[in-house]
Amino acid sequence: MTTHPRIFDPPTPVDSAVDQVQAWLESPSLHLLHEAHDHWRQLGGVLHASGVTGPRVYDARIAAICLSHGVTELLSVDRDFTRFPALRVKNPFAAVSGADS
Repeated sequence: MTTHPRIFDPPTPVDSAVDQVQAWLESPSLHLLHEAHDHWRQLGGVLHASGVTGPRVYDARIAAICLSHGVTELLSVDRDFTRFPALRVKNPFAAVSGADS
């Protein structure tokens, strides 16, 4: 996202973005979430509960991965995640900016 010129002016150079992600990956406290053994069941449930289609299926995939790992609250400014009732979405900037959560 930070490299997208229509979102950020100026966008982050790709090399800088890759270096930042590499720094995060080197953190000893990082735990990457991925598709678990129950992913298809979880994704099917999320899709049926939300009714999303098209490009929002990718958001449903993220929600399903979170739920499979016991994540019940997602910090995001993306309001599309509010379509998934099993996942509580909180805008981490809402208190700072007064934006909706």
